[in-house]
Amino acid sequence: MLTKRVLSNPRVRAAGVVIILLVLVALFAGAIAPHDPARQYAGKVLKPPSAEFMLGTDDFGRDMFSRIVWGAQISLSVAAVAVLISGTLGVTLGLIAGYFGGWLDVLIMRWFDIMLSFPTVILALAIVTFLGNSIPNLMLTIGIAQTPTFARLVHGAVLSVKQNEYVDAARVVGAGNFRIIRKAILPNVVAPIIVQASLSAGFAILVESGLSFLGLGVMPPRPSWGLMVSTARGYMDLYPALVLWPASAVAITVLSFNMLGDGLRDALDPRLIGR
Repeated sequence: MLTKRVLSNPRVRAAGVVIILLVLVALFAGAIAPHDPARQYAGKVLKPPSAEFMLGTDDFGRDMFSRIVWGAQISLSVAAVAVLISGTLGVTLGLIAGYFGGWLDVLIMRWFDIMLSFPTVILALAIVTFLGNSIPNLMLTIGIAQTPTFARLVHGAVLSVKQNEYVDAARVVGAGNFRIIRKAILPNVVAPIIVQASLSAGFAILVESGLSFLGLGVMPPRPSWGLMVSTARGYMDLYPALVLWPASAVAITVLSFNMLGDGLRDALDPRLIGR
């Protein structure tokens, strides 16, 4: 019933199709891309779309289509690992703070309040500057920067769920704290976690593109959509498509994840089920 409700949502279906296609492109980038994304073709700089170069070439004579395809692999892998890090840390700490309360709640949540007092992008800039430029550091940076969002979401949900009678019943029959968290509380806060994971994936791609645009993310010659926009901005008057293709890839991907999150939120909201 729930699966049918989720799949019947038009935003989930539309966004899901786009995201599945993007994942397939990322997984099979080597087979889809017709050229090496780092190869420079002498005498073929800033060429328009043709049979040889589907989307033309950039200012170094590299195939734009191949670079966008490989850029999808980098963006999606960064987003996936970043969401895994932030979700694992945020959910774990949110569960602990919300369930046990007391000084643990104060210590954990006040720390996340401090982190949330900084804009996520500024916080990510500070962390990646400290850690250094590399894709693993970029994944860790975005994951740490988004951890407070998951923690606050789960913390609020746990405070509500732990007041229910079935939690008290589990205590009465002798269930330990971590068994109660695992069996009685966590399953009832999964829905908002799933929604937040989808929204965070889109935001992670946006942050990765922004950091790469500023030269603090993916380093050349590796293809990154944000880095491609950055290097192409000097040619906007001469060849605007050089900026349009990677910028469109970022926009479509982020929009798809946001649409998926909105659709999942509608489908998984218990207040709307049955209407």
